[in-house]
Amino acid sequence: MGTPHINAERGDFAKVVLMPGDPLRAKWICDTFLHDVKQVNSVRGMLGFTGKTKNGKLISVMASGMGLPSISVYAHELFTYFDVDAIIRVGTAGSYQKFIHVGDIIIANGAHAESNWADQYNLGHGIFSAVPDFELLENIVNASREKNVAARIGTVLSADFFYNADSLRWKSWEKLGVLAVEMESYALFSNAAETGKKAGAILTVSDSFYDEPMLPPSDRQSKLIPMMELAIAAAEKEIDALQR
Repeated sequence: MGTPHINAERGDFAKVVLMPGDPLRAKWICDTFLHDVKQVNSVRGMLGFTGKTKNGKLISVMASGMGLPSISVYAHELFTYFDVDAIIRVGTAGSYQKFIHVGDIIIANGAHAESNWADQYNLGHGIFSAVPDFELLENIVNASREKNVAARIGTVLSADFFYNADSLRWKSWEKLGVLAVEMESYALFSNAAETGKKAGAILTVSDSFYDEPMLPPSDRQSKLIPMMELAIAAAEKEIDALQR
């Protein structure tokens, strides 16, 4: 018996889950990087799989959909019902900085939000700072060094809007040093904090606010390979850490 949004059975998910937004990207990740793969979710087309890395480590891949509400539904159910211990978001982002270019990899060490997402925690006038788990972040950074993957480390904005009527609002975030914009990490980090679990985020820059040509759809899969190799290496480190 699953949840309202995931028709897997308890035990179908590994302890560590990689979470892209696109269900077809989840399938591509499994087809490209894993073996002995089993599909464990198909509700609403939000595909989920469990398989083994080339080193024999069991991991899962589950799509999140787009936006804070969508990833929160799946992260919450994975953390609380399926006993997942760590989720690593693997997605794309738009650069806010001149020195960050299309194709670059960002490791998020914090996420800002324009939404009132944290109101649910009854913090009064407090503002919740959503950050990844340090040990998981350290595993991601160490994996990037070991694999010689150049990555920028910094904060990202999890926006409510893909198309914003205020076309210059991003400038304020740029001034504060925010590296890029995406739509999910803040909710994922919040869910992990609420449930006492772990979360991290690795992002490939797919477009830039500085008139740099965006990554064409035909190149999306190939350009994501370095990020995915990094994510799998980090996931394997996290699995080893969880087993100690």
